[in-house]
Amino acid sequence: MTMEATMSGKRLIVIVGPTGSGKTDLSIAVAEHFAAPIISTDSRQFYRGMAIGTAQPSRVQMARVEHHLVDCLDVHEEFNCGAYERVALERLSELFADHDTVVAVGGSGLYIKALCEGMDDLPDAEPALRDELLRRLETEGLESLVEQLRELDEVYYNEVDRCNPQRVLRAVEVCLTTGRPYSSLRKGGAKKRDFEIVKIGVDYPREELYERINCRVDLMMEAGLEAEARAMLPYRHLNALQTVGFSELFDYFDGTISKGEAVELIKRNSRRYAKRQMTWFRRDKDIRWFTKPTAEEVIDYLTK
Repeated sequence: MTMEATMSGKRLIVIVGPTGSGKTDLSIAVAEHFAAPIISTDSRQFYRGMAIGTAQPSRVQMARVEHHLVDCLDVHEEFNCGAYERVALERLSELFADHDTVVAVGGSGLYIKALCEGMDDLPDAEPALRDELLRRLETEGLESLVEQLRELDEVYYNEVDRCNPQRVLRAVEVCLTTGRPYSSLRKGGAKKRDFEIVKIGVDYPREELYERINCRVDLMMEAGLEAEARAMLPYRHLNALQTVGFSELFDYFDGTISKGEAVELIKRNSRRYAKRQMTWFRRDKDIRWFTKPTAEEVIDYLTK
């Protein structure tokens, strides 16, 4: 999408990239330059009590720039992509009333798609099938459904966060309901938005990115991730807690692995998640990629 003004004269700058790539710092610098608020597209930063594990902006960062859809939901609240699309568009409409530019930032590809293009119309679940898949999830574990997804739809298997039971279960459900790969049903035309969208991608050489991820996990542990996870332990069954950083520590609390093993698994699973994020984002030809960008470099591009 070009950067010519739309009829509304409003612009959404979308900053994407893998975990650990410095999206938050970049988004704040860009937002400050354009006097713009920030709206989150991160599927876990919505939740309260998970600030460390989901790498929410710090209090200092949030004091510098007005943030929206961060630390705003209880972990018990269900919040899927369809709900996010409705809430985020309503919030954007409010923000555009006072600002010409809004910055969106996050690494959750499906939520970014919901914001920029809208969600595909997918069939509702058959109750009996949903009940059966939930029973299998409880008795056989997530890995059973992950393996079935690989057999039914290898394309989506390679993209999805395979630690997220809600997304894995939904994909298997759609495959079995329609007899078609889930990925083939998610390619509908984009819904028209009445604001301009400019997408910026942040990238790092793989080894450097992986080292950044490893260091960030160590910093999270130093900042109190273990205590945060213990506080969330009673809610481990909720979808909000089915995420890297918490799942591994819950296993440590159960005594099935050591603390050191949990930390190494968080690093490994974060690296794997970053790889899947890049697989998703690389398919979007509207993204203008920057490798190890400075804020000045990106702002210069956005002001041309």
